[in-house]
Order: sequence, then C-alpha cells, then structure tokens
Amino acid sequence: MNGRSRSSSPEISPLDFGEDLAPLPVYKAAATTALDFSGLLDEPLKLHEDLSSGCGGQLWPAGMVLAKHMLHYHRDKLQTSRVLELGAGGGIVGLTIAKGCRIDQPLYITDMIDMEPLMQHNIALNELDDRVRGRILNWGEPLSQEIIDFKPDTILAADCVYFEPAFPLLLQTLKDLLTLNPSAIVFFCFKKRRRADMQFLKSARRAFRVTELEDEDRPVFTREGLFLYTITAKYE
Repeated sequence: MNGRSRSSSPEISPLDFGEDLAPLPVYKAAATTALDFSGLLDEPLKLHEDLSSGCGGQLWPAGMVLAKHMLHYHRDKLQTSRVLELGAGGGIVGLTIAKGCRIDQPLYITDMIDMEPLMQHNIALNELDDRVRGRILNWGEPLSQEIIDFKPDTILAADCVYFEPAFPLLLQTLKDLLTLNPSAIVFFCFKKRRRADMQFLKSARRAFRVTELEDEDRPVFTREGLFLYTITAKYE
C-alpha cells in the first residue's frame, strides 16, 4: 500500500460480497458462466472455467474487479489502444474489454501453454476470433517478436500475485514491456492472500511508479483484500 490511512470498515462475510462485483470463487467442476457486470455489457460474456490445467482456469475476484473497472471507466478511451493481458487464464479481463469497449486494434490475451486451450475456447465461445488473439507468454522470458512488433500500450494484469517464486519473473516481464513502450500503462489488480504478496508491491514501487486507482466500488472490494493500481515507468 502507499501508506495512506484508511477509514475503518466493518468486517463482512464472503457471503455478503456482491456477486455482480467480484464473487469469491469456489473450486468446482468445469462450467460456463455468463457475466454482464451489473448491466455494463449489453450481451453477457460467456466464460468457461476449467481447473484441469491449473488454478488459472478459474474465475478469480481480481479479474472481476479489473474487468468491471475497465468497462465503467475506460469504455470509450481504448479505441486506439494496443491492449495486452498478462496471466489471462480464461481471459476474463481482455475478453470483457473486447466485448464491451471500443477498440480498433487486435487485443492479446496471454498465459502459459497450459492455459492456451482455455483461452482459445473462450475466444471462440464469444465469437471474438477476429478481435482477440490468444498467445503464450511466459513471465521472465524474452518477449516474442510478435509482441515486440505489437508494442502494447495498455497492459492488464489481474490476480497475477499468488505464487512468490514467480514474483521476480512477473517484475521482469513488466520491466520488459515498459522498456519496450515507456509510455504504456499497466492496470493491475490483486488480492492480498498472504504477507508475501505485499512484498511484490514493495518491489514494484522500487522499479515503477505505482498509483492506487479511484473506483466507486473500492470501499467494497478493499474489504476483501483486493487492490487496484496503475503501474507506469519511472522518469528520473
């Protein structure tokens, strides 16, 4: 966090957390969920969840928060943007933007190879094959030539902070992307589950400019340990 004090809020049960904002997922069999983000999507997004290839195949709260934020605050601001999602899993954030925001450029959703079939399935499920490209992007590895040529300027990352050994790899990929395009902006949402998660944020603050985002739903999602930031390059 940035050191600013917060007013105390009452503790709430996960059962009280509004489903249209960020439902807390439970481990479940493969299924398809329809999401309209409290009416922000005219046609619901269909998201297939499948844990057979790993936990990334499940719908997680930070993805819901970031997707809703982008719909609410950036629907008409991304038309000329080059958008790339990191650690997309099933592609909740990128697919939501492709479905509900005005964008002229192709949009990339990326993850490890195990998630590629699920990404491609959800792209096809929403008939977004002409607008969304699913690609493999392993954190810490050099960016592919396709991503270098694309030169993303809007980067999405939701629930990417969950496995401490991957923190340096994620930081390296963020550095690579912000070196490739120093004017790019990263929209970053994560849920604090353990003390080590805040170490990632401290490392990010040393390397980048990290700014907490305003959002009318923030009093609700922060009570569930969810935090929403932008990350940009530092200029000395």
